[in-house]
Amino acid sequence: MITIPTNDFTVRINELWKNKWFLLTSGNFAKDHYNTMTVAWGYFGIMWNKPMAVVVVRPGRFTFEFMEQYDTFTLTAFNKKYKKDLNLLGTKSGRDGDKIAETRLTPSPSKIVAAPSFKEAELMVECRKMYWDDFKPENFTDLSIDKNYPLKDYHRMYFGEIIGIAGNDSYLTQQL
Repeated sequence: MITIPTNDFTVRINELWKNKWFLLTSGNFAKDHYNTMTVAWGYFGIMWNKPMAVVVVRPGRFTFEFMEQYDTFTLTAFNKKYKKDLNLLGTKSGRDGDKIAETRLTPSPSKIVAAPSFKEAELMVECRKMYWDDFKPENFTDLSIDKNYPLKDYHRMYFGEIIGIAGNDSYLTQQL
């Protein structure tokens, strides 16, 4: 992986979030205290004049506890051959055992933040938490959104300043 300056980071955003998915990982690799989950909802953008990644986590998810406790998180993307692994990590809970051990993925230290990355990742985005807020159903202007919450377990949204990006050169702006 190569270091990618945030201004040179280029992705097909909808393809990446909707079809490739990410692993959202929070915790501390050095202390062997972290959890990961697959996410397909989120976005990249600029907020407060800083590059941001925004992720959402339901309160019932084990990763929620780590997002609340730790100040950093990573988003990692993978080649499609790891789709089954990401599916497992999105459907099993880390509360019930070492779900990562059931995959072909290897946690590894990130370059900047305490939260781990994965050796097999083709993209790693390192983030420092800046802000959070809970979704409020009374603020939905399209009532169909609430159909995503039959249990009324509304997501918490986390804004993370992107402080490091590494990936293969397909994520680097091609110079003309």
